[in-house]
Amino acid sequence: MTIMLEIEKIDNVLEALLFVSGDGMKISDICDILELQKSEVTASVKRLQKKYGGKTGIHLISYAGKIQFASNPDYAETLAFVLNPIKEKALSNPAMETLSIIAYRQPVTRLEIEHIRGVNCDYALQALLKNNLIEIVGRKDAIGKPLLFGTTEAFLKRFGIEDIDSLPERQSVRDRIKAIEEATPEPTEEELYNFAKAEENPDFLQGEDLVMIDSDGNETAVPAAPTEEAASVDGTDGE
Repeated sequence: MTIMLEIEKIDNVLEALLFVSGDGMKISDICDILELQKSEVTASVKRLQKKYGGKTGIHLISYAGKIQFASNPDYAETLAFVLNPIKEKALSNPAMETLSIIAYRQPVTRLEIEHIRGVNCDYALQALLKNNLIEIVGRKDAIGKPLLFGTTEAFLKRFGIEDIDSLPERQSVRDRIKAIEEATPEPTEEELYNFAKAEENPDFLQGEDLVMIDSDGNETAVPAAPTEEAASVDGTDGE
């Protein structure tokens, strides 16, 4: 059944759709659902963002090609106090530094991050993974096939960024990263091997297919090692 909408009703229907959905919706999906042109939906989004802007309690945010209703960040502290008595701690400085490196250099390995920061970053990575700000996006085509980290949609939402290309131009950050890299000796093959050998796969990656990315950015699907349960079924548990 074809849905015919008058121009003055588009905003109201889109507003109701986003409210009922709760989660972010792709603009392309909205176009398909309401049988509208992208220009019509985009124009409606701009009108709603103007309506839900400024000091209003609800804002219409856009990220990664999606739109979603969200609370006004100006009232985040009050909402956290009301809804979450045990307020979550803000990210530590080491975690923020690690997140910045990943955002501007992704995909990047743990060793590359530690090469830039000059310190172990296990705790920072765990905190970022726990907060769903970064994720494992594959493996690098290098000695030991180290894990590659990248940012998530949750990262875009939290910092109000449309997409990775919209990251603020922090040339000073890039220059600092480059200077540290140039001043720090490259790890030897033995160090790379030892690091890779010590880096174990997280439990949630066992049995999953990963992606290997070479130096030119080409991706190749590489099956990960089977789980212990699968290995036992196949008779590869050492019997």
